[in-house]
Amino acid sequence: MSRRNERSFCTAECISRRWRPKTHTFHLSVGEVTVTLEDITYILGLPVNGESVTGRTDSSHQFLVENCIAYFGRESGPQDHVLGKVNLAWVRRCRDTEPCDVQDSIEQYVRAHIFCVLGTVVFLDKFITSLNSKFLPLLGSVFI
Repeated sequence: MSRRNERSFCTAECISRRWRPKTHTFHLSVGEVTVTLEDITYILGLPVNGESVTGRTDSSHQFLVENCIAYFGRESGPQDHVLGKVNLAWVRRCRDTEPCDVQDSIEQYVRAHIFCVLGTVVFLDKFITSLNSKFLPLLGSVFI
């Protein structure tokens, strides 16, 4: 392991020991520190534009099916969503079997990948197997 990677690993390990999942804060010698939306914008390089995504959305079967067809090019089955959440394993299968030979196919691949990143990196939870369907409509503006 290179010296730089070793240092990064040690830093990440030290910071992770100070994380308190109950309060979603880091406990440091200077006090409690919270990760803000501005921090995420800086770290991930994602611009924060538009309205926030909050509250309840349509979790009907029709909403899920229509959005899955529109953004992933496939209809989700009954086992691929539950209680308004889309199964991430199904989204990964959609992404991994996408041929990426035409523009529509590439866009579906990218949307599926972004949805997976939302469910596994941005909203990280070791028990997460699905992501709320309220994020599906956000995928529509990826290629505008």
